[in-house]
Amino acid sequence: MIIKHDQVQGSGVTLHVASSGTGALVVLLHGFPECWYSWHRQIPALAEAGFKVLAPDLRGYNLSDKPRGVDSYHVSHVIDDVAEVVRAHGGERAHIVGHDWGGIIAWCFAARYPHLVNKLVILNAPHMGVYREIIGRSKQLLKSWYVLLFALPWIPEWRLSRKNYAAVRRMFKKMPVRPDAFSEEDIDYLVEAISRPGALTAALNYYRCGVRRRGAMQIARTAYTDAETLIIWGEQDMALGLELLEGNEKYAPNLKIHRISDAGHWVQNEAADEVNAVLVKFLSEAT
Repeated sequence: MIIKHDQVQGSGVTLHVASSGTGALVVLLHGFPECWYSWHRQIPALAEAGFKVLAPDLRGYNLSDKPRGVDSYHVSHVIDDVAEVVRAHGGERAHIVGHDWGGIIAWCFAARYPHLVNKLVILNAPHMGVYREIIGRSKQLLKSWYVLLFALPWIPEWRLSRKNYAAVRRMFKKMPVRPDAFSEEDIDYLVEAISRPGALTAALNYYRCGVRRRGAMQIARTAYTDAETLIIWGEQDMALGLELLEGNEKYAPNLKIHRISDAGHWVQNEAADEVNAVLVKFLSEAT
């Protein structure tokens, strides 16, 4: 399966987009601290199933532009980028799939651009309205300690990049439940992407904007969609508790949930075959 690499004009930035296949559009949105490569096990399966797959590097990541300043990473700018990716490939509508931060962006995109969304798929990413309701009355507050760390100036850059990005490498080696989720080659690729000049600071600026800018997450907290929605959740996620699956119907009434009991946060890497089968089935079903 051939994967093409092109550039697309986003909302004031140039984005790198990996693509493959022909057919209905599927846009795959990665999380922190990754890039398009997060989906390298899904792209061939979706393309072979008859979809045109687009996997952009979000602004600030890998080969995409890295605008300066925390405010450049406001979620409204990022979802405008995604809209431009859809339009640039001639799509009137697209299936939107997001993991981690990409999932938060996907929730927001579905709310802001409902006319561009066919179906919505979220992988281990909370709806921020549910997150806000849950965090004060569950163990999620303790699990979310890293959010405040990542919002600090310069300290997280130092901590994550020291000793050749040892902390990032450890993240991909130790956090997955399945030890073969990431090969050494996978980890090297992801570390190379996040170590590009300006990339780590840009990635952390998503957290800084969300935490430090008043009202920055308002879109995410109130995002509502009528689109058919599927949540795929690795139940052994160390950072996001199962309680975050409660109450999502309030924001997505046409919701299905698929749980994978023996996978963690990087569910699309840990349980690629199951995720691929579930994705293809859900996206192929007539609306």
